[in-house]
Amino acid sequence: MLIELKDICRDFPQGGESIHVLRNISLSVEKGEYITIMGPSGSGKTTLMNIIGCLDTPSSGEYLLDGESVKGAGDNRLADIRNSKIGFVFQSFYLLPGLTALDNVSLPLVYANISKAERRERAAEALEKVGLADRMDFYPNQISGGQQQRVAIARAMINDPLLLLADEPTGALDSASGRQVMSLFDSLNDAGTTVILITHAQEIADRARTIRYIFDGEFVEREAIR
Repeated sequence: MLIELKDICRDFPQGGESIHVLRNISLSVEKGEYITIMGPSGSGKTTLMNIIGCLDTPSSGEYLLDGESVKGAGDNRLADIRNSKIGFVFQSFYLLPGLTALDNVSLPLVYANISKAERRERAAEALEKVGLADRMDFYPNQISGGQQQRVAIARAMINDPLLLLADEPTGALDSASGRQVMSLFDSLNDAGTTVILITHAQEIADRARTIRYIFDGEFVEREAIR
């Protein structure tokens, strides 16, 4: 089992009270699965993704990632987990404007202490896999939104992560570019990468093998969010 969430709660203090954003979330994900988590704005889906991605920690409950409990892990250990086991793709591409596509993709390898020559070689291979071999030396403002998202996906996959997390990855794209990006996720999953995708769009969610619906911080049946 790659992911095991057991009774995860996440509370945020507001004034003298606590806002309950996640309530007793439990989820098991095997390696190689493709899951979407669907819900409206404010449902808690991004908070859940942040916990799964070790960007945030739960207020209570247990989280096992690849058999390791991340409860109580320090900042350095969480950073190591993110860099070695998890790739992130967001609605905003978060590419550095002063770096080429090749240098943006190779950036995670800097933190892994990989040599410059190997970084460039691996980044070039990653860009080729997402169909951007001819855009390696282009800057973000020189390529389309769909191409920028593919650069972001190549960057997310550069360390061969066990898990790819995507939060509304087509939200800033036109429909044609969105379909291209989703086809890329399909291909990555077919190759064995575990994919968890956060969305509010049913047509995006339907591409996954499993859909979980979240509403008011809890997993519910589909009918409950209509």
